Amino acid sequence: MPQSNLSAAHSVAPQSLLLAQGRLAALSWGRADAPIWLALHGWLDNAASFTRLAPLLVEALDIRIVALDFRGHGHSAHAPQGGDYALWDYCHDVLDAMEDLGLEQTSLLAHSMGAAVACLLAASLPECVERLTLIDGLGALNTPSDETASQLRKGLTAYRKPLSRAPRYPDIETAVAARVAGGVTPVDSITATPLVERNTQPTADGHVQMRTDSRLLKPSLVRFTPQQVLSLLAEINVPLLLIEGTQGILGERQWAQQARQAVKGLTRQVLKGGHHLHLEPKVVVQVASVIRGHWGNTVNI
Repeated sequence: MPQSNLSAAHSVAPQSLLLAQGRLAALSWGRADAPIWLALHGWLDNAASFTRLAPLLVEALDIRIVALDFRGHGHSAHAPQGGDYALWDYCHDVLDAMEDLGLEQTSLLAHSMGAAVACLLAASLPECVERLTLIDGLGALNTPSDETASQLRKGLTAYRKPLSRAPRYPDIETAVAARVAGGVTPVDSITATPLVERNTQPTADGHVQMRTDSRLLKPSLVRFTPQQVLSLLAEINVPLLLIEGTQGILGERQWAQQARQAVKGLTRQVLKGGHHLHLEPKVVVQVASVIRGHWGNTVNI
C-alpha cells in the first residue's frame, strides 16, 4: 500500500451508529453505498478494535466496514437482568445488525471471540455469510463433555453471587495500564489505548469508569465440546482467510491444528505479531496488505 494512500486512510474518521433499536452501538468507515463488511471484536474489546485496520481496508477495497460493539461491550446495552452472554447470543447481535442495515448476506471481518461467532454463523446460516476474514481466532472455546457438570457448577455458582462494581480509575492512562497488566493475552499500551478509550466513561468526580458489563467475567454455564466445534468448522463452505500472529493464541497447538484441518479451503497467513496484531501499529499495514491481496479482485464482483 503506497505511503500516500496509507496516510489518507489513517485520516478517515469513523461514523457512530446505533442499531437494533438503539441496543447495539457501532462504528462505520467508508462510503455509505459501498459493499458492507461487518467487523466483530473479541471478548472484553469493542468496535475500536478495528480503528487502525478499517481505514486501510475501506481505502484499499472500496468497502464500508461497520464494526459492532457486542452486547455488554463498549457503548452497547448490557444484557437484561437474568440474561446471559453465551457465544450464540452474539449471533443475534450480528443478525439484528444485518437486518437493520438491510443485508441478506455480508462478509465478516472478525477477531478472537468475534471469529468464533463468525464461524457459528457461517456454519449454521451459510446463506448469510459471503466470506470470512478471521484474525487470530478460529472455532470456539470448548469444554470436554466429561467436564460439563463442573462447568455448569462454576457458572451457576458465579451467577448467584452479587455483581462487582465496574472498575474506576483516576484517568485514562491508569485504565490503559490496568488493561496492559491484567489482559488475558499480552498487549502494550499503544495497542490497548483505542479499546480502553471506547470502553470508559467519565464519572461525576472526574474519574473514569469501565462500561463493560461485569457479568462478562463470569464463567460460561455451558460450552460446546471439542467434537461439536470441529463439526461446526467442517460445515463452513464459504471462503475463509485466517491471519494469525506468531505470538497469538493459535500457532501449532494441537487444538489449533485440528481446527484448521477441519475447515475446507482455509487460507492461512502468519505474521509477526501478537493476538491483537490488527491493532498493533507495526503490523496493521501488513494485515491490511494480506487482506487486500487475498480479496482484492473479488470484493465488488
